[in-house]
Amino acid sequence: MMEKNETQSTNSPYLAPLLAGAMAGLSVDLTLYPLDTLKTRLQAEQGFHKAGGFRGVYRGILTVASTSMPTTALFFVSYETTKTLCIPHMPGSYSSLVHMFAASIGEILACVIRVPTEIAKQRKQTYVGTKKTSSISILFQAYKTEGFRKGVYRGFVSTVARDLPFSFIEMPVWELLKTTLRNHNDGQLSSFQTALCGSAAGGFAGAVTTPLDLAKTRIMLAPDYAVTRKLRIRPVLEEIYCRGGVRGLFAGATPRLLAFTLGGFVFFGVYDLTKNLFERNTSR
Repeated sequence: MMEKNETQSTNSPYLAPLLAGAMAGLSVDLTLYPLDTLKTRLQAEQGFHKAGGFRGVYRGILTVASTSMPTTALFFVSYETTKTLCIPHMPGSYSSLVHMFAASIGEILACVIRVPTEIAKQRKQTYVGTKKTSSISILFQAYKTEGFRKGVYRGFVSTVARDLPFSFIEMPVWELLKTTLRNHNDGQLSSFQTALCGSAAGGFAGAVTTPLDLAKTRIMLAPDYAVTRKLRIRPVLEEIYCRGGVRGLFAGATPRLLAFTLGGFVFFGVYDLTKNLFERNTSR
């Protein structure tokens, strides 16, 4: 009996964020996918209407549904594990730095799955050579014509450059808001309150990092990597700024803000609820 309980307590710290992260990722991706499609089309170089407009806003959803669970599970397992290992060795005043470091580890690992998914998904969303074409075919064609790094993993650096600042903002703000609420609520925090904290943190981080998301989208959707020299974040953003100014840099900001405000509520709410339910069941 003792051996069984020890096994449960050893595995729970990893299984809880694994399961909770998987459920959270799937829930938010399926619920808010149309907003992500509209955001991508607003950011596409060919323009919103040529990229598909309001038609087929669920194109590419199967690609996301099949990979959202492992991607988010990998992020949260990495995040929670890194945080657990680092916090005992750091003063309390450095907790935000620990959260930022843990988030960066999680994001880099998650991008191994996320980047190929984004390549296939965004080309489906914007009708870039993908009519009646499967995601596997899109990635195979990308590998065949442009190779592994410039095809399947095109935009890896720009995706990491977008997601790291996002997590640097979102995760510490989420943790700070939760701590503040706990301090004003006798140490208690419900899943609904956790969701509200996630909503505020996600919306703020999403709006601030819109230019980086825009650069990542343009890089992934560019038709030919080999003959284009502008597939780096700075040149892409400079060109967008020259054409549209500051407003151009924030193309798609409204659906992105809305998506991450709603998404943060669903994502962190489902994560906390699932994690709490799992931990209560395994502790019995």
